[in-house]
Amino acid sequence: MGRLFGTDGVRGVANQSLTPELAFGLGRATGGYFSNNDGRRTKIIIGRDTRLSGEMLEAALAAGITSTGADVILLGIIPTPGVAYLCRELGADAGVMISASHNPVEDNGIKIFDSSGFKLTDAVEDEIEDLYQNRLETINRPVGTGVGRIITNYEAIALYQKYLQSSVNRSFKGLKIVVDCGYGAAYRLAPTVLKELGAEVIALNAENDGSKINVKCGSTNIEQLRAEVLAQQANLGIAHDGDADRIIAVDETGQMIDGDQIMTICGLQLLKEGKLRNNKIAVTVYSNLGLIEAFRKHNADVVITANGDRYVLEALKEHNLVLGGEQSGHIIFYEKNTTGDGVMTALQLVAVMVETGKKLSELASQMNRFPQVLENVRVTNKEGWETNEAIKAVIAEVEQQLGATGRLFVRASGTEPLIRVMAEGPDEAVITELVKQVAAVIKREQG
Repeated sequence: MGRLFGTDGVRGVANQSLTPELAFGLGRATGGYFSNNDGRRTKIIIGRDTRLSGEMLEAALAAGITSTGADVILLGIIPTPGVAYLCRELGADAGVMISASHNPVEDNGIKIFDSSGFKLTDAVEDEIEDLYQNRLETINRPVGTGVGRIITNYEAIALYQKYLQSSVNRSFKGLKIVVDCGYGAAYRLAPTVLKELGAEVIALNAENDGSKINVKCGSTNIEQLRAEVLAQQANLGIAHDGDADRIIAVDETGQMIDGDQIMTICGLQLLKEGKLRNNKIAVTVYSNLGLIEAFRKHNADVVITANGDRYVLEALKEHNLVLGGEQSGHIIFYEKNTTGDGVMTALQLVAVMVETGKKLSELASQMNRFPQVLENVRVTNKEGWETNEAIKAVIAEVEQQLGATGRLFVRASGTEPLIRVMAEGPDEAVITELVKQVAAVIKREQG
């Protein structure tokens, strides 16, 4: 059996690879790992997005956790960052989110947070996995009054909503905002928060319908959002993914504003206000060269990490920074939450518009985007691609052609059967052709 935990928790096709049996066992392992030795009953909170399989996995997880003597608090449908926040607010020993983020309807996932709302380290995940695979029967099985209880607290999301609204001190009155909730976890929360702050809100795909989550909508498909922004002559559009831990925006002209541009807008505003600690932000290797150029132009800098939000978070801690994230729109305002927060990021972005009185297109122009081309190569096997001689040869050849004027990145997806090929450089036609060359060899060699 391969490693259970991937780059963002446990993922798989629900009821196929991610089964109720697996969820039950993982619940027991999680309850066992976080069990208290001070006589106090362990408390673990569980949230989920709108996916149809969410309730099935929630029931299995809760049964597994309570079988160890820990109590479970069910939060219902709530964004992932809401679970992270409520770990601290409710004094939980751990939190679990059931979601596959931006992945298709049939997928689901389980990610775990510690009592401070941080995603687990690799070392802790390894310990829980060892419990699951090798030592489940050693975990306590209390009886009678020792069995854990399952409690519902669907009202707790109001605490998170209140916190979000308190994160900005500006009214959004006079702004017209289109928000695409993607039929996901923020289907009610995102429009409500914007309305409470005074904006006129046009909500798209804002229903509890898990059969449509991420289907031609949300942050992975912004065509409907773009059309509505133009039709409504809105000031901007906001799109969230299934668990609302990320955001992609659309300006008043219909142009996409990605995570790099959002970090540039918010980061440079923090710099102007003297709030960008150490005059740096943290981004991954996939962030656009234009972002780096924009910050250096203003005598600020960028810490570059490996791909993945956990590496961004490590850099924020290590370098004592307040802002970091990914081009995909997974952005961490570290003083405000411990993980990427799409709704929080949207509020900070709109607050900059209000503070400066500028249109989103004008703010986005602070960053000159270098052309980037990404191709996701679907493969039958991700194993061994890094040591494949033909793949190594074509990568070396392309890197030589790019020279110092561009970059090439090739990596396997942590959650899907894909190998991602991305190139960046001044000439889009050239890098498009180079990406095709690499992708063709990978497809031939890895299926």
